[in-house]
Amino acid sequence: MARDSAPTARAAATREQILVAAERLFAEHGVSAVSNRQVSEAAGQGNNFAVGYHFGTKTDLVRAIVRRHQGPIDGTRTRMVDAIEGDGDVRDWVACLVRPVTEHLDALGRPTWYGRFGAQVMTDPLLRVIMIDDALTQPLMQRVLAGLGRCLPDLPDEVARERADMTRLLMVHVVGERERALADGTRTRRSSWEEAATGLIDAIVGLWLAPVGGDR
Repeated sequence: MARDSAPTARAAATREQILVAAERLFAEHGVSAVSNRQVSEAAGQGNNFAVGYHFGTKTDLVRAIVRRHQGPIDGTRTRMVDAIEGDGDVRDWVACLVRPVTEHLDALGRPTWYGRFGAQVMTDPLLRVIMIDDALTQPLMQRVLAGLGRCLPDLPDEVARERADMTRLLMVHVVGERERALADGTRTRRSSWEEAATGLIDAIVGLWLAPVGGDR
């Protein structure tokens, strides 16, 4: 049994090394600027085809990095949603979007790369669509968005879509910028991930509840 499990354990360890290396390189340099060979070398793999062997395409590798983090994020989000289902206000539901991510990054310690990785992925036209579609089709995320929608004022469809886009940008890039500042040792606006989440929630709630101006 031990002999049979050894290759499986080695393969799992290799996959983990590749995921960690790829996340860091993608976060620091962008997805398109990093080759599979660079990822393999950074992961300590002598075989330059290790990434393709274990993950297939670069898109598959990006998805695997996301799923590596999604479990703990979804665990926190599920607990938060279960606690407010049917009784939450706008701020509660926005917190369900923001805090699972910031709490996960806080729990990882320093340095982290997942915030910057997400920001880099969202600048890639193909990967951006995949990331958004994957997130929006998750039943858990649909519960959050449905709960938020029940609390919002009646908005024109175009305005609602615009504010959803703005919410995604704020979540991705505010988190990515804070992570970058922590990695660089530069000053951050908030002293902790918890406080950073509070500020981000404040901004997103204000965005959704802002009056609609112009000719709409």
